Amino acid sequence: MSKYLKPFWVVSLPALWYLIGMSKQEIKLVATNKKAYHDFFIEETLEAGIALMGTEVKSLREARVNMKDSYAQVKGEEIFLVGCHISPYSHGNINNPDPERTRKLLLHKSEIKRLGGLLTIKGYTVVPLKIYFKGSNAKLELGIAKGKKQYDVRETIKEKEADREVARALRDRTKGAGEQGRE
Repeated sequence: MSKYLKPFWVVSLPALWYLIGMSKQEIKLVATNKKAYHDFFIEETLEAGIALMGTEVKSLREARVNMKDSYAQVKGEEIFLVGCHISPYSHGNINNPDPERTRKLLLHKSEIKRLGGLLTIKGYTVVPLKIYFKGSNAKLELGIAKGKKQYDVRETIKEKEADREVARALRDRTKGAGEQGRE
C-alpha cells in the first residue's frame, strides 16, 4: 500500500465527510413565524433556498426580518416569497433593495409542481415557518398549511391552557412532596 493512500478506516471523520460530499454545517436560526403556527395547521415542511442581494444577507445576519403576513406563491415554474419584510442594512448605501420586494425561492422543479398542485386545493397555502443559515447559505423552512377556523383557534388555546394547568399541578405536587420529606 502506498504511503499516500491510507485505508478508509484511518481517514479522519471530517475527511470522510468531505470525501462523500457531506459537510458538518452549523445551523443558525434567524427568525420563526409564530403566527403561522397559531393560524394554520402545518401538515408538511420542506426546506428552500432564498435568492437574496448582498445587503439583505447582512440584514438577515442581524435578524432584522419580519415574516408575519408572508406567504409563498407559485408563478409558472417558479416559486416566490411574498410579503416578507427584510429591513434595509444599516451600513448599506442608497442601492439597498426594497424591504418588501418579492424574493425567488430555490426548489427543485418537481417540488414546485407538487406545491402548485396542492395550492389549487381549497384551503391550502404555503407559509414560511423559519429563516436560518445552514453553513453560509440562507434557508427558509416552508410549511404546507391549511387555515384554521375561529373555533379551531379557540380549541387550540384551550388545549394549551389545560396542558399548562397539568404541568403546574405536577410541578406543585413534586415540590410539595420534597418539602414533606424534610420534616
